[in-house]
This record gives sequence, structure tokens and C-alpha cells, in this order.
Amino acid sequence: MAKPAWSSTDPSSGSGNGTVNVSAISHTGRSNRSGTLTFKATGVSDAPVGVTQTAKPEFVTIEDISAPKAGGNITITGTSNSAKLNFTLGSGDITITLPTSYLAGGVTTSNNVNIAGDPGAAAEYNFSITITVPENATTGTKTRIVTVTGTGGQSASATITQSAGDPTLSVSPTSITLDWEGTPVAVSVTSNTNWTVE
Repeated sequence: MAKPAWSSTDPSSGSGNGTVNVSAISHTGRSNRSGTLTFKATGVSDAPVGVTQTAKPEFVTIEDISAPKAGGNITITGTSNSAKLNFTLGSGDITITLPTSYLAGGVTTSNNVNIAGDPGAAAEYNFSITITVPENATTGTKTRIVTVTGTGGQSASATITQSAGDPTLSVSPTSITLDWEGTPVAVSVTSNTNWTVE
């Protein structure tokens, strides 16, 4: 039986008494993995050594993202080894709706449903969720929190920060005539910022 591909031995051979150091590459899955090292010598029975590598604890990471003032689609990315992910909206003033699905390890997956093939059992995987952000028609920066939670309750949050919109000012009508008595005539102002009449 061949030694597991994720393990290494130093040295891999020797003569007489000795010590072999066994190591492994990092294991990002949430399930332990195991295999067998087989020590061999001519004229004697093989001497197997079972080797188990413990799993990485379940985890979720997610990245903050900026959104343009004009709005549009943004993609939030992260990594996890959870069997399923649940995306929820937190506080903030960007009006968005979460999509019903996201990509986990390249597989389209419904929110809060087990991921097909459970890629996180063997290794961490990348995930992404694409959200449509509306235009920011205000002159202030807007934000919204998106939280992702794994099966074991581990969670991480990302902040969407949207650039401030451009200030706007328009009036209607653009020309008025006052009668000789000075009776008021209304001028409608449409703006998203402070304004004055001088």
C-alpha cells in the first residue's frame, strides 16, 4: 500500500537503527483523513504504520467589497469548509435582496441547503454570491452588512460600502413672471443636497 499523497517522510530510506519524521501538507477539510505508511525490508514482513491527520475546524471567511455609486452587480467572495452556508442581511441603508443561490466550489447551491458533494469535508473551497446594488442617488456613502453562517454556527460578515452619489439640483419652471401685486409663484426644487436661493 502506497503512503498517502498528502504525507511525506524524512528520510524515506535508511540502514540499521534510525528515526523517520512523518509530516503532511496542510489539511483544510473539516473531516480527518487517514492512510498507512508501509515500512519494507528484504526478507521480513511489511511493518504498517497508520497515520491520521486531524481536520481543520469548521470556518467561514468573507471579504468586504465596494460598490460603485451607479450601482450594478457586485460579487462577494470567501472561503469555507462547511457543509452548507446561510447568507443573511444585516444592518445598513443599501436596499438589496439576497439571491436564492450562490456558487460553492464552482457548484450553484441554494442558500442554506447542503452543498452537493460536500467539498468542505476534504478541503476548503471558495464561494461567491452576486448581489444587485441599486444606484446611490444620495450624496452620502451607503453601507450594508451581509453575514454568512456555516453549519456549526461559525459566521463572518462583509460590509458593502457604496460610494456617494453626485449632488443634483433642478428647478421648475426655469422662468417666472410675478404680477404687479407680487403674488407668490411656486418654483419646485428637486435636489439630493443642501441648497440656497441668493
